[in-house]
Amino acid sequence: MPPLITIVGHSNSGKTTLLEKLVRELTARGYKIATIKDSHRQPSFDCKDKDSWRHIQSGSCMTALRTHDRIIIISKASPDTNINEIANLMGEEFDLILAEGFKESDAPKIEVHRSGMDLLQNKTNLIAIATDEQLSAGECQFNINDTTGIADFIEREYLNGRNK
Repeated sequence: MPPLITIVGHSNSGKTTLLEKLVRELTARGYKIATIKDSHRQPSFDCKDKDSWRHIQSGSCMTALRTHDRIIIISKASPDTNINEIANLMGEEFDLILAEGFKESDAPKIEVHRSGMDLLQNKTNLIAIATDEQLSAGECQFNINDTTGIADFIEREYLNGRNK
């Protein structure tokens, strides 16, 4: 499985924005990046009476939906399906998997922090903090807008030796 890093933080802290910037930066450096989003809402393409929903309801463990420019894979999951199980479904063809959410997982985490917000309490495998203020926390810190610096850190610590 490729290296996996998850971007965590409070709601509206900038997790998606940071993830987007990191994907752009690392892709520009020649890396193949995959992403995973933790969502608690049911997506509209797999809703009741749609064909993909019907396939899963009939007993299929996994189904794929192909459009003219996308493939969407839908797999049965239990509420306790973990991030590593999801990443394994994605295969080996990527250099890095960036995830958004999964703050309770044991995956390496970069926390997005904004002034006026508390840091998350779960410190399991926190590797860095992207923040808009200087913190006294001991973890590696980056300015929230220092995408190049964060990408350099990821490249050095997690992508060193991976093919570009």
